[in-house]
Amino acid sequence: MGRTVAATGEILAWWVLLTGGWLVLIGTVDPLECFVGAGSTLLAAVAARAARRAMGDR
Repeated sequence: MGRTVAATGEILAWWVLLTGGWLVLIGTVDPLECFVGAGSTLLAAVAARAARRAMGDR
């Protein structure tokens, strides 16, 4: 349970950081753009966690 909560918290932190950066960089905030951006930053957050874990295992 503790590992799952930690993993979820890390992914959530990455997601908030990446979504915030993405929102700063776009010009207009359209509902469809928000949906697509949130989904793609979620994928990027999972990839960032995986990359961090891969580098930590060395």
